[in-house]
Amino acid sequence: MVIIEHLKANDVPLLHVAKETVRNEPLPTVIYYHGFNGEKESSLTLAYKIAEKGLRVILPDAPLHGERNGYRDEPIEHGATFWNIVLKALDELDDVKRFLQANNYVAEGRIGLGGTSMGGMITYAALAKYDWIKVAAVLMGTPHLTKRAQLTLDGASDEQNALLDKIAEVDISERIDALHGRPLFIWHGEKDQIVPVQDTRDFYAQLKEREHDDDKLVFIEEKDRIHNISKFSIKKTAEWFKAKL
Repeated sequence: MVIIEHLKANDVPLLHVAKETVRNEPLPTVIYYHGFNGEKESSLTLAYKIAEKGLRVILPDAPLHGERNGYRDEPIEHGATFWNIVLKALDELDDVKRFLQANNYVAEGRIGLGGTSMGGMITYAALAKYDWIKVAAVLMGTPHLTKRAQLTLDGASDEQNALLDKIAEVDISERIDALHGRPLFIWHGEKDQIVPVQDTRDFYAQLKEREHDDDKLVFIEEKDRIHNISKFSIKKTAEWFKAKL
């Protein structure tokens, strides 16, 4: 049986998902971030599928989301708020990792990271910043963070320019070498109009040009899918973490 438990790492609310029989043992552990205006509970189906395979899954609430926003229904506006959420979640990720290690949740440093949409962008940024991530999976997130930010920030103030500079520091599309050959699974819907697939195609092409190992790099573009994940993408993501982490 898979259990769901509420935890907290400093100020970050978490859902802990694991098989009851092994939940107190060190396990390969996946941290997975939800999308914009979502909440940690949004990723429970995917977490369950991963946990069924014997891994531990940790679902954090991003800043201003879920418990951290009182589960309010009003949508958060895009623009600078979105990018400050991404950057704060990125900083908090190291706290989450330390919490997991302090509680002996992680087997042999085997931590994977993934995310949907905004969570995928957090994942790409984390790959640029942290070398302790062993395996990653991104569903519907753009790797071209600076390009995406420029669409929502006009750079008309010193504050916005400073924010763009911070985003550029963790833009994996400009720091491809930071991937260091780590296994990366990418899924995107062909007809996604929220986060268009072309940036993902371009990034994948950049990686392939560098002769990235085919066994460590998988890109699936699902035909006729818009901006929502599918049963197929959930299945493949769970299989990826089981195989690579």
